[in-house]
Amino acid sequence: MSKSKKPRNIESKRDENREERISIEIVMDAHGKEQRVMGWYYYLEHELNFPFLTRCINERAFSPLRVGDELDVVGMAPGDECETEMFVETLWKHKRTLAVPLSQVNVVHGDKATRQAVEDWRYWVETGYEF
Repeated sequence: MSKSKKPRNIESKRDENREERISIEIVMDAHGKEQRVMGWYYYLEHELNFPFLTRCINERAFSPLRVGDELDVVGMAPGDECETEMFVETLWKHKRTLAVPLSQVNVVHGDKATRQAVEDWRYWVETGYEF
């Protein structure tokens, strides 16, 4: 993980298997922010099997989601929306889509690869790593 900023939250429990997977599969050859963003985007796009059901686990000032809201994730948000954090598209009122931060949700129903990828991203965020 030395190619990104050091974690801010040193009290987080370190997961060596996850650290290795992130280092080798996602950000291994990344030199700089843009390449780390692309590494994460393509990893998630490949590993997430859409649609999958999620539940909101925290509220964000810019998001209409409330803790406990359940929603179907139907795809990755466009790449240019993911330059600061990873966003996924959900079905929203009147069949519109809404991009929400992937770190704002937990997988309720999804396959093993989807769960692992979402947990990898949440680990990255919660540990304090940055692009």
